Amino acid sequence: MNALRKKLDQLKKPFNKGEKWEKYAPAINAFDTFLFVPNHTTKKGAHIRDAVDLKRTMITVVIALLPALIYGIYNTGYQHFSQLGEAFTFMDAFTHGLWKILPMIAVSYIVGLGIEFIFAIYRGHEVNEGFLVTGLLVPMIMPIDIPLWMVGVSVAFAVLIGKEAFGGTGMNILNPALTARVFAFFAYPTFMSGNKVWVSDASKIDAISGETILGTLAAGKDVHYSMWNMFEGAIPGSIAETSTLWILVGAAILVLTGVGSWRIMAGGVIGGAFMGFLFNLWGANDLMSFPWYQQLIVGGFAFGIVFMATDPVSAAQTQKGKWIYGILIGIFCIMIRVFNPAYPEGVMLAILLMNVFAPTIDHYVIQANIKRRKKRLSAVKVKSA
Repeated sequence: MNALRKKLDQLKKPFNKGEKWEKYAPAINAFDTFLFVPNHTTKKGAHIRDAVDLKRTMITVVIALLPALIYGIYNTGYQHFSQLGEAFTFMDAFTHGLWKILPMIAVSYIVGLGIEFIFAIYRGHEVNEGFLVTGLLVPMIMPIDIPLWMVGVSVAFAVLIGKEAFGGTGMNILNPALTARVFAFFAYPTFMSGNKVWVSDASKIDAISGETILGTLAAGKDVHYSMWNMFEGAIPGSIAETSTLWILVGAAILVLTGVGSWRIMAGGVIGGAFMGFLFNLWGANDLMSFPWYQQLIVGGFAFGIVFMATDPVSAAQTQKGKWIYGILIGIFCIMIRVFNPAYPEGVMLAILLMNVFAPTIDHYVIQANIKRRKKRLSAVKVKSA
């Protein structure tokens, strides 16, 4: 590592202050901080000084995403070969899924990081590590057969409009990955609708039945998957959102490391379960009658609550606000699923809606705390008088 450190220091010399390529220093510094711990520290102001930095936080989230991603790669191949009715091995399924998903991840990172590097050089600031997570999240929440150019355009929109327009990492009010998905949903609805076939190479297979469970229910059809299939994730859907089992493994990593808010996750489950139970009592259509506990393990609910709603930038910041924020996401998710005839999924729109209102929630929570403290202060003054 010392040899690599020395070599990198030599390569950085032309990019140092006052040198020929100083303007492009953010690009080489980004490569440096990807390989080594950043050597800069805070010099003034109030800061928590410990070993945690943005890179470590983002890497932790990436690690938490890997179980769901790896299963999603396998499930992509599993859905493909099971529709063919042919015998296949684990490696057959995994290799097919890898062949389909790796190009999507590559496009996401190349387009997104390319734009981030351009803005960093133009604005003269360092490249932030936030896109390490966003670049992986975007393909994970897309249908498997979406064209690569659509992935690239969606990523470009998310980075330009969803993040850089607000000032970059830490300044965005919307989750960038969900911004990419919502753009794809409205720009290319035929590829994003849950009532279409979401199985790899579906157009090449006759008599395929690969709609998502929510798409099937919205069409008034019967669901033929067991509770275990839904929980394990052996069902059609976006690449990495189908397995609640492996999403929970990722949730445990986020909670135990303190990176993800368990309050938001718990609030989302409470809100979703409450609204699902109310609709079960009503039961006017198939989506309303779908058991509330199964609502929590199908579609993007679990993935959205764990990895999207807990985004520390766009989520609520106060402790009580996190509960309110999470509960409202769960409630709106199930409401949108049931009442939106064009799109039988709701977690994406629910989270983006609450991203917008997160500052308002925090504002009123803080104001309520201020009022309570003023009342206590007034009571103390009255007693002392």
